[in-house]
Amino acid sequence: MTNQTSWEPKIIAFLCTWCSYAGADLAGVSRFQYPPNIRIVKVPCSGRVSGNMILSALKSGADGVLISGCHPGDCHYISGNYFARRRFGLFSNLLDFVGIEPGRVSFSWISASEGEQFAEVVKTVTERVKKLGPATRLVKKLE
Repeated sequence: MTNQTSWEPKIIAFLCTWCSYAGADLAGVSRFQYPPNIRIVKVPCSGRVSGNMILSALKSGADGVLISGCHPGDCHYISGNYFARRRFGLFSNLLDFVGIEPGRVSFSWISASEGEQFAEVVKTVTERVKKLGPATRLVKKLE
C-alpha cells in the first residue's frame, strides 16, 4: 500500500494548442511555481478531447485529468470550446454513474495571456486530486 503522505498524484492535462498550452508556456517562461504532477498532452482544440481519451487516461493510471481550452467565444476553431463544454457537462454524468469522484476530472478556460492563472489551476487540481487519493476505479490491474 502506498504511503498517503509521500504519494503524489499523476495528472494528465489535455491543453488546447492556441490558448491553454500557450498559457502553460507563459507560466514556465515567467517562472510561476506550480506542482510538477501534470503531464501535458497538446491537442488542437479542447473540442477534440473525447470521453474515450479521458477514460483511457484514467484506465492507464492517471489519478486526475485536466481539460483546458480557450475562453468561450475566443476559440480559434469558432465553436470547439462550446462543444467541449457541452460534452464535458454530459460526460460528468457518466463519470458519476461509474463511480468516479467529482474533482478527479476538471475543466477550465485559460487564455494564452493567463500564465499565472494556469499555475493556480494546476495547484488547485493537484490539491483536489491529492485529497481524493490514488484512483482505484477503472484502473487496469497488472497481474
